Amino acid sequence: MTGTAGPAADRYALDGAYAWTRLAVSLALSTIGGVGMWAVVVVLPQVQAEFGVARADASLPYTMTMLGFAFGNVVIGRFIDRTGFMLPALISAAALGTGFILAALSPSIIVFALVQGLLIGVGSACTFGPLIADISHWFDRRRGIAVATAACGNYLAGAIWPMAMQPFLLAEGWRTTYLGIGVVCLVTMVPLALMLRRRPPHEGAVGAPAPRAVLSIGVSPGVIQAMLVIAGLSCCVAMSMPQVHIVAYCADLGYGAARGAEMLSLMLLFGIVSRLASGLLADRIGGIRTLLIGSVLQGLSLLFYIPFDGLVSLYVVSALFGLAQGGIVPCYAIIVREYMPAKEAGQRVGIVIMATILGMALGGWMSGWIYDVTGSYAAAFLNGIAWNLLNITVMALLLWRSGRARPAMA
Repeated sequence: MTGTAGPAADRYALDGAYAWTRLAVSLALSTIGGVGMWAVVVVLPQVQAEFGVARADASLPYTMTMLGFAFGNVVIGRFIDRTGFMLPALISAAALGTGFILAALSPSIIVFALVQGLLIGVGSACTFGPLIADISHWFDRRRGIAVATAACGNYLAGAIWPMAMQPFLLAEGWRTTYLGIGVVCLVTMVPLALMLRRRPPHEGAVGAPAPRAVLSIGVSPGVIQAMLVIAGLSCCVAMSMPQVHIVAYCADLGYGAARGAEMLSLMLLFGIVSRLASGLLADRIGGIRTLLIGSVLQGLSLLFYIPFDGLVSLYVVSALFGLAQGGIVPCYAIIVREYMPAKEAGQRVGIVIMATILGMALGGWMSGWIYDVTGSYAAAFLNGIAWNLLNITVMALLLWRSGRARPAMA
């Protein structure tokens, strides 16, 4: 017994072999579960045609999905703080898979929207904020790159699932495609969730290195939480302008929707690079500084969209925008782990992620409203820059306070 205790403890220690294996499993789970955010966008034209509804009504399922996703990040995040990750992940996998199957059988757009929100949106939420919070418990020295890697699953899902769905949509239609997705989720996500049954190593356990102490910056965790919520909301209002409207923007400029879709894919591709690079940087300089750098670069990228509206220029600026914004959201989870108690990580990360999702929803609507009022996207880009400045202000204040940081009890 004693002869094997040391190696076993080492394997399950922070930054150990099991932690990296768990990260690989988590990335796979996130990539599969991320379909919940993207599938409804892909099937929207077919759903609208079949139910014979207006575009606004056909967009309701996407809105419901985002609301369910936002709500799920908070509720499931709190759940994993109490029970660990496996049980919520199993429930979410069942909800996601069942949701796609039931959505495929929907008799009306209302039923379809409800299923999207209550089952698909909530179910897919487990594979983002809660999953990121869980993996953060298994790393200390490499926490930044681990969190960033886990967060890449969402972007990988956006790159992989729409392409994988296209041939089935053309051959079988959206209902059969949804049935297939539901089966794939159940068959793959349940075994993956079962592989994550182990709870994080207890601090001070044999073989586990002493983790970094939670830092105190002279304000309560509640105040830090509120500041991160404001920062997350404002950065994603700014972020949503290109992500939500780039296709329509390109169509207005006469380049066609297909070019806009290519630019969106380019953003996601460079967003993955940004997340990984930001994770490595955060391990060196901390989450606050890394996020602030990303926010400043995002603001500059938004500014570049206004004068540079040529086709080649838009491709370049979209790539720069992806490089700037991709690493911002994972940094919130890193900041939570640096300045807040570990036992509250799931709930607190979930609240910030909810704020970022609401920011995307608000920003997407706000940019469309500004376009309707002004007849162009120039003012919408300026609106995004103004919100981005709010994010920079909040993060600069946190950076100033962090200069007074002292080790505190975890």
